[in-house]
Amino acid sequence: MEHAPHTEARTNLLDLDEPGMSSWFSSMGERPFRARQVLKWMFHHQETRFDKMTDLGLDLRDRLSDCAEITMPEVLREQQSDDGTVKWLLGLSGGNAVETVFIPEKTRGTLCVSSQVGCALNCTFCSTGTQGFNRNLSTGEIIGQVLQAARLLGHERNGKRRITNVVMMGMGEPLLNFDALVPALNLMRDDLGFGLAAKRVTVSTAGLVPGIRKLRDAVDVALAVSLHAPVDELRTELVPLNRKYPIAELMQACRDYVSGKKKRTVTFEYTLMHEVNDHPGHARQLVKLLRSVPSKLNLIPFNPFPGTRYRCSSSERINRFQEIVMAGGLIATVRKTRGEDIDAACGQLVGKVRDRTRRSRAHRERLEAQST
Repeated sequence: MEHAPHTEARTNLLDLDEPGMSSWFSSMGERPFRARQVLKWMFHHQETRFDKMTDLGLDLRDRLSDCAEITMPEVLREQQSDDGTVKWLLGLSGGNAVETVFIPEKTRGTLCVSSQVGCALNCTFCSTGTQGFNRNLSTGEIIGQVLQAARLLGHERNGKRRITNVVMMGMGEPLLNFDALVPALNLMRDDLGFGLAAKRVTVSTAGLVPGIRKLRDAVDVALAVSLHAPVDELRTELVPLNRKYPIAELMQACRDYVSGKKKRTVTFEYTLMHEVNDHPGHARQLVKLLRSVPSKLNLIPFNPFPGTRYRCSSSERINRFQEIVMAGGLIATVRKTRGEDIDAACGQLVGKVRDRTRRSRAHRERLEAQST
Protein backbone atom coordinates (compact mmCIF):
# COMPACT_ATOMS: atom_id res chain seq x y z
CA MET A 1 0.00 0.00 0.00
CA GLU A 2 1.44 3.36 -1.01
CA HIS A 3 1.45 6.31 1.35
CA ALA A 4 1.33 9.94 0.34
CA PRO A 5 4.71 11.62 0.85
CA HIS A 6 5.05 13.59 4.10
CA THR A 7 5.39 17.32 3.56
CA GLU A 8 6.33 19.63 6.40
CA ALA A 9 4.67 22.99 6.73
CA ARG A 10 6.77 25.80 5.33
CA THR A 11 8.12 28.46 7.65
CA ASN A 12 6.69 31.90 6.96
CA LEU A 13 9.78 34.11 7.22
CA LEU A 14 7.59 37.07 8.14
CA ASP A 15 7.16 35.37 11.52
CA LEU A 16 10.85 35.94 12.30
CA ASP A 17 12.69 39.07 13.41
CA GLU A 18 16.46 39.33 12.93
CA PRO A 19 17.46 37.16 15.94
CA GLY A 20 14.79 34.61 15.09
CA MET A 21 15.80 34.42 11.45
CA SER A 22 19.51 34.18 12.29
CA SER A 23 18.71 31.22 14.54
CA TRP A 24 16.55 29.65 11.83
CA PHE A 25 19.32 29.89 9.22
CA SER A 26 21.80 28.43 11.71
CA SER A 27 19.47 25.47 12.23
CA MET A 28 19.68 24.91 8.46
CA GLY A 29 23.47 24.84 8.61
CA GLU A 30 23.69 28.29 7.01
CA ARG A 31 25.66 31.30 8.24
CA PRO A 32 23.53 33.74 10.31
CA PHE A 33 24.36 36.65 7.98
CA ARG A 34 21.90 35.10 5.51
CA ALA A 35 19.18 36.53 7.74
CA ARG A 36 20.34 40.07 7.00
CA GLN A 37 20.33 39.40 3.27
CA VAL A 38 16.80 37.97 3.26
CA LEU A 39 15.42 40.68 5.57
CA LYS A 40 16.72 43.36 3.22
CA TRP A 41 15.04 41.64 0.28
CA MET A 42 11.77 41.37 2.19
CA PHE A 43 11.56 44.85 3.66
CA HIS A 44 13.88 47.08 1.62
CA HIS A 45 12.89 45.65 -1.76
CA GLN A 46 9.49 44.15 -0.82
CA GLU A 47 10.50 40.96 -2.60
CA THR A 48 8.63 37.75 -1.74
CA ARG A 49 10.14 35.39 -4.35
CA PHE A 50 13.31 33.58 -3.37
CA ASP A 51 14.38 33.12 -7.00
CA LYS A 52 14.67 36.93 -7.26
CA MET A 53 17.09 37.19 -4.32
CA THR A 54 20.16 37.33 -6.50
CA ASP A 55 22.85 37.61 -3.80
CA LEU A 56 21.84 34.17 -2.50
CA GLY A 57 23.33 31.10 -4.13
CA LEU A 58 21.12 29.06 -6.44
CA ASP A 59 21.22 26.06 -4.10
CA LEU A 60 20.08 28.16 -1.14
CA ARG A 61 17.31 29.74 -3.18
CA ASP A 62 16.08 26.26 -4.08
CA ARG A 63 16.22 25.14 -0.45
CA LEU A 64 14.27 28.20 0.67
CA SER A 65 11.61 27.57 -1.97
CA ASP A 66 11.18 24.06 -0.54
CA CYS A 67 11.01 24.88 3.17
CA ALA A 68 10.01 28.53 3.51
CA GLU A 69 7.59 31.14 2.23
CA ILE A 70 6.91 34.86 2.56
CA THR A 71 3.15 35.09 2.94
CA MET A 72 1.15 38.23 3.74
CA PRO A 73 -2.57 38.59 4.50
CA GLU A 74 -4.61 38.65 1.30
CA VAL A 75 -6.37 41.83 0.21
CA LEU A 76 -10.10 41.06 0.04
CA ARG A 77 -11.36 44.61 -0.34
CA GLU A 78 -9.98 48.14 -0.55
CA GLN A 79 -12.01 51.25 0.23
CA GLN A 80 -10.91 54.86 -0.10
CA SER A 81 -12.47 57.72 1.81
CA ASP A 82 -13.16 61.16 0.42
CA ASP A 83 -10.45 62.46 2.76
CA GLY A 84 -7.81 60.09 1.35
CA THR A 85 -7.97 57.49 4.13
CA VAL A 86 -7.64 53.94 2.81
CA LYS A 87 -9.02 50.83 4.49
CA TRP A 88 -8.18 47.25 3.54
CA LEU A 89 -10.03 44.11 4.54
CA LEU A 90 -7.28 41.50 4.79
CA GLY A 91 -8.08 37.79 4.67
CA LEU A 92 -6.52 35.31 7.10
CA SER A 93 -6.68 31.59 7.60
CA GLY A 94 -9.84 30.06 9.04
CA GLY A 95 -12.17 32.37 7.14
CA ASN A 96 -11.30 35.38 9.31
CA ALA A 97 -10.34 38.87 8.22
CA VAL A 98 -9.02 42.03 9.87
CA GLU A 99 -9.04 45.66 8.85
CA THR A 100 -5.99 47.87 8.37
CA VAL A 101 -6.22 51.63 7.82
CA PHE A 102 -3.83 54.17 6.27
CA ILE A 103 -4.32 57.84 7.21
CA PRO A 104 -2.38 60.30 5.02
CA GLU A 105 -1.51 63.77 6.28
CA LYS A 106 0.70 66.56 4.94
CA THR A 107 3.74 65.68 7.04
CA ARG A 108 3.20 61.98 7.78
CA GLY A 109 1.35 58.81 6.88
CA THR A 110 0.00 56.66 9.70
CA LEU A 111 -0.85 52.99 9.37
CA CYS A 112 -3.28 51.54 11.91
CA VAL A 113 -2.58 47.82 12.37
CA SER A 114 -4.61 45.01 13.97
CA SER A 115 -3.24 42.47 16.45
CA GLN A 116 -6.18 40.10 16.99
CA VAL A 117 -9.20 38.76 15.11
CA GLY A 118 -11.88 40.57 17.07
CA CYS A 119 -11.34 41.55 20.71
CA ALA A 120 -12.15 39.89 24.01
CA LEU A 121 -12.23 43.03 26.18
CA ASN A 122 -15.80 44.12 25.35
CA CYS A 123 -15.34 47.87 25.75
CA THR A 124 -18.92 49.10 25.48
CA PHE A 125 -18.31 51.99 23.07
CA CYS A 126 -16.20 50.09 20.51
CA SER A 127 -17.66 48.40 17.44
CA THR A 128 -14.80 45.89 17.30
CA GLY A 129 -15.69 44.72 20.80
CA THR A 130 -19.23 43.72 19.77
CA GLN A 131 -17.97 40.99 17.42
CA GLY A 132 -16.45 38.60 19.91
CA PHE A 133 -12.98 37.11 19.64
CA ASN A 134 -11.47 34.36 17.51
CA ARG A 135 -7.68 34.29 17.83
CA ASN A 136 -4.41 36.15 18.05
CA LEU A 137 -2.59 37.11 14.87
CA SER A 138 0.83 35.64 14.17
CA THR A 139 3.90 37.88 13.88
CA GLY A 140 3.73 37.39 10.11
CA GLU A 141 0.09 38.48 10.02
CA ILE A 142 0.91 41.63 12.01
CA ILE A 143 4.00 42.75 10.11
CA GLY A 144 2.40 41.41 6.92
CA GLN A 145 -0.22 44.16 7.19
CA VAL A 146 2.57 46.75 7.12
CA LEU A 147 4.36 45.08 4.23
CA GLN A 148 1.15 44.66 2.24
CA ALA A 149 0.24 48.32 2.78
CA ALA A 150 3.75 49.40 1.78
CA ARG A 151 3.45 47.50 -1.50
CA LEU A 152 -0.02 48.87 -2.24
CA LEU A 153 0.92 52.46 -1.37
CA GLY A 154 4.20 52.50 -3.29
CA HIS A 155 6.19 52.98 -0.09
CA GLU A 156 9.94 52.90 -0.78
CA ARG A 157 12.26 52.02 2.09
CA ASN A 158 15.07 54.27 0.84
CA GLY A 159 13.02 56.71 -1.19
CA LYS A 160 9.41 57.86 -0.96
CA ARG A 161 8.26 56.83 2.51
CA ARG A 162 4.46 56.79 2.49
CA ILE A 163 4.31 55.06 5.89
CA THR A 164 6.05 57.19 8.54
CA ASN A 165 4.16 55.99 11.62
CA VAL A 166 2.63 52.69 12.71
CA VAL A 167 0.05 52.50 15.49
CA MET A 168 -1.16 49.24 17.01
CA MET A 169 -4.67 50.64 17.34
CA GLY A 170 -6.59 48.36 15.01
CA MET A 171 -8.64 45.34 16.01
CA GLY A 172 -7.69 43.67 19.29
CA GLU A 173 -5.68 44.31 22.45
CA PRO A 174 -2.01 44.14 21.39
CA LEU A 175 -0.62 43.26 24.82
CA LEU A 176 -2.80 40.14 24.96
CA ASN A 177 -0.79 38.92 21.96
CA PHE A 178 2.58 39.81 23.42
CA ASP A 179 4.74 36.98 22.05
CA ALA A 180 3.73 37.66 18.45
CA LEU A 181 3.64 41.43 18.89
CA VAL A 182 7.23 42.01 20.02
CA PRO A 183 8.98 40.44 16.98
CA ALA A 184 6.66 42.47 14.73
CA LEU A 185 7.61 45.65 16.59
CA ASN A 186 11.28 44.71 16.25
CA LEU A 187 10.82 44.48 12.48
CA MET A 188 9.11 47.88 12.38
CA ARG A 189 12.02 49.40 14.32
CA ASP A 190 14.97 47.48 12.85
CA ASP A 191 17.04 49.10 10.08
CA LEU A 192 16.77 45.74 8.32
CA GLY A 193 13.01 46.14 8.48
CA PHE A 194 11.08 49.41 8.22
CA GLY A 195 13.60 51.44 10.22
CA LEU A 196 11.05 53.51 12.15
CA ALA A 197 12.10 55.56 15.17
CA ALA A 198 10.79 54.59 18.61
CA LYS A 199 8.43 57.57 18.77
CA ARG A 200 6.91 56.55 15.42
CA VAL A 201 5.76 53.10 16.54
CA THR A 202 2.94 53.17 19.10
CA VAL A 203 1.29 50.36 21.04
CA SER A 204 -2.19 51.20 22.31
CA THR A 205 -3.59 49.27 25.25
CA ALA A 206 -6.84 49.31 27.20
CA GLY A 207 -4.74 49.15 30.36
CA LEU A 208 -3.20 45.69 30.66
CA VAL A 209 -0.76 46.58 33.44
CA PRO A 210 1.47 43.45 33.35
CA GLY A 211 1.81 43.85 29.58
CA ILE A 212 2.85 47.50 29.94
CA ARG A 213 5.60 46.47 32.33
CA LYS A 214 6.80 43.67 30.04
CA LEU A 215 6.72 45.94 26.99
CA ARG A 216 9.07 48.45 28.60
CA ASP A 217 11.73 45.78 28.99
CA ALA A 218 11.17 44.16 25.59
CA VAL A 219 11.28 46.91 22.95
CA ASP A 220 11.53 50.70 22.77
CA VAL A 221 8.24 52.02 21.39
CA ALA A 222 5.71 54.70 22.31
CA LEU A 223 2.79 53.86 24.58
CA ALA A 224 -0.84 54.95 24.27
CA VAL A 225 -3.51 54.10 26.86
CA SER A 226 -7.24 54.03 26.20
CA LEU A 227 -8.40 55.87 29.32
CA HIS A 228 -11.86 57.31 28.51
CA ALA A 229 -12.76 58.13 32.12
CA PRO A 230 -11.01 59.84 35.07
CA VAL A 231 -12.54 57.72 37.87
CA ASP A 232 -12.82 53.98 38.43
CA GLU A 233 -16.60 53.63 38.55
CA LEU A 234 -17.15 55.21 35.14
CA ARG A 235 -14.08 53.62 33.57
CA THR A 236 -15.18 50.16 34.69
CA GLU A 237 -18.50 50.76 32.93
CA LEU A 238 -16.76 51.74 29.70
CA VAL A 239 -13.65 49.53 29.91
CA PRO A 240 -14.41 46.36 31.92
CA LEU A 241 -10.68 45.55 32.19
CA ASN A 242 -10.56 48.35 34.78
CA ARG A 243 -12.03 45.95 37.35
CA LYS A 244 -8.77 43.99 37.30
CA TYR A 245 -6.36 46.89 36.78
CA PRO A 246 -7.89 50.05 38.32
CA ILE A 247 -6.76 53.55 37.48
CA ALA A 248 -4.23 54.02 40.32
CA GLU A 249 -2.39 50.84 39.33
CA LEU A 250 -2.53 51.82 35.66
CA MET A 251 -1.13 55.30 36.33
CA GLN A 252 1.81 53.84 38.26
CA ALA A 253 2.60 51.48 35.35
CA CYS A 254 2.53 54.47 32.99
CA ARG A 255 4.87 56.49 35.20
CA ASP A 256 7.25 53.55 35.34
CA TYR A 257 7.07 53.10 31.56
CA VAL A 258 8.51 56.56 30.83
CA SER A 259 10.76 56.76 33.88
CA GLY A 260 14.35 57.38 32.83
CA LYS A 261 13.36 58.02 29.22
CA LYS A 262 14.18 61.61 28.35
CA LYS A 263 11.32 63.62 26.85
CA ARG A 264 9.08 60.53 26.65
CA THR A 265 5.37 60.77 27.36
CA VAL A 266 2.35 58.48 27.46
CA THR A 267 -0.53 59.36 25.14
CA PHE A 268 -3.90 59.00 26.85
CA GLU A 269 -6.84 58.48 24.54
CA TYR A 270 -10.16 59.83 25.73
CA THR A 271 -13.27 59.23 23.62
CA LEU A 272 -15.88 61.90 24.33
CA MET A 273 -19.48 60.68 24.59
CA HIS A 274 -22.44 62.97 25.16
CA GLU A 275 -23.51 63.17 28.82
CA VAL A 276 -21.31 60.16 29.67
CA ASN A 277 -17.76 61.41 30.21
CA ASP A 278 -17.74 64.92 28.77
CA HIS A 279 -18.80 67.09 31.75
CA PRO A 280 -16.56 69.92 32.98
CA GLY A 281 -16.20 67.97 36.21
CA HIS A 282 -14.72 65.05 34.29
CA ALA A 283 -12.21 67.42 32.69
CA ARG A 284 -11.12 68.76 36.08
CA GLN A 285 -10.80 65.21 37.45
CA LEU A 286 -8.68 64.32 34.43
CA VAL A 287 -6.32 67.24 35.09
CA LYS A 288 -5.83 66.06 38.67
CA LEU A 289 -5.26 62.46 37.55
CA LEU A 290 -2.71 63.12 34.81
CA ARG A 291 -0.69 65.81 36.57
CA SER A 292 1.77 63.21 37.87
CA VAL A 293 2.30 61.43 34.53
CA PRO A 294 4.38 62.85 31.66
CA SER A 295 1.58 62.74 29.14
CA LYS A 296 -0.33 64.02 26.17
CA LEU A 297 -4.10 63.83 25.91
CA ASN A 298 -5.80 62.83 22.69
CA LEU A 299 -9.49 63.76 22.74
CA ILE A 300 -11.49 61.64 20.31
CA PRO A 301 -15.04 62.49 19.21
CA PHE A 302 -17.09 59.29 19.53
CA ASN A 303 -17.63 57.54 16.21
CA PRO A 304 -21.10 55.95 16.17
CA PHE A 305 -21.86 52.49 14.84
CA PRO A 306 -25.15 50.61 14.34
CA GLY A 307 -26.85 49.67 17.60
CA THR A 308 -24.75 51.77 19.94
CA ARG A 309 -26.44 53.63 22.77
CA TYR A 310 -23.79 56.35 22.85
CA ARG A 311 -23.76 59.67 21.02
CA CYS A 312 -20.90 61.96 20.10
CA SER A 313 -20.40 65.04 22.24
CA SER A 314 -21.22 68.33 20.55
CA SER A 315 -18.37 70.44 19.22
CA GLU A 316 -19.16 73.03 21.93
CA ARG A 317 -18.76 70.44 24.71
CA ILE A 318 -15.59 69.05 23.14
CA ASN A 319 -14.06 72.52 22.86
CA ARG A 320 -15.02 73.37 26.45
CA PHE A 321 -13.53 70.09 27.68
CA GLN A 322 -10.28 70.83 25.84
CA GLU A 323 -10.14 74.36 27.25
CA ILE A 324 -10.45 73.09 30.82
CA VAL A 325 -7.76 70.43 30.56
CA MET A 326 -5.35 72.77 28.78
CA ALA A 327 -5.94 75.48 31.39
CA GLY A 328 -5.00 72.81 33.92
CA GLY A 329 -1.61 72.36 32.27
CA LEU A 330 -2.23 69.34 30.05
CA ILE A 331 -1.27 69.10 26.39
CA ALA A 332 -4.53 68.17 24.67
CA THR A 333 -5.44 67.80 21.02
CA VAL A 334 -8.75 66.87 19.43
CA ARG A 335 -8.34 64.06 16.92
CA LYS A 336 -9.79 64.89 13.55
CA THR A 337 -12.18 62.13 12.51
CA ARG A 338 -10.84 60.43 9.38
CA GLY A 339 -12.37 57.78 7.15
CA GLU A 340 -15.80 57.94 8.77
CA ASP A 341 -17.56 57.47 5.42
CA ILE A 342 -15.90 54.05 5.03
CA ASP A 343 -16.18 53.06 8.74
CA ALA A 344 -12.42 53.44 9.17
CA ALA A 345 -12.54 55.84 12.12
CA CYS A 346 -11.41 55.03 15.64
CA GLY A 347 -13.55 52.29 17.21
CA GLN A 348 -15.31 51.39 13.95
CA LEU A 349 -13.15 48.54 12.63
CA VAL A 350 -15.07 45.29 12.30
CA GLY A 351 -13.29 42.90 9.92
CA LYS A 352 -14.71 39.39 9.70
CA VAL A 353 -14.63 37.41 12.92
CA ARG A 354 -15.71 33.81 13.41
CA ASP A 355 -16.70 34.51 17.01
CA ARG A 356 -15.62 31.87 19.52
CA THR A 357 -16.87 33.79 22.54
CA ARG A 358 -20.55 34.09 21.55
CA ARG A 359 -20.51 37.75 22.51
CA SER A 360 -21.82 38.68 19.07
CA ARG A 361 -25.03 36.79 19.82
CA ALA A 362 -25.23 38.34 23.29
CA HIS A 363 -24.82 41.80 21.78
CA ARG A 364 -27.64 41.17 19.32
CA GLU A 365 -29.87 39.98 22.16
CA ARG A 366 -29.13 43.13 24.17
CA LEU A 367 -30.00 45.32 21.18
CA GLU A 368 -33.23 43.41 20.63
CA ALA A 369 -34.17 43.84 24.29
CA GLN A 370 -33.49 47.58 24.12
CA SER A 371 -35.70 47.97 21.07
CA THR A 372 -38.75 46.30 22.65
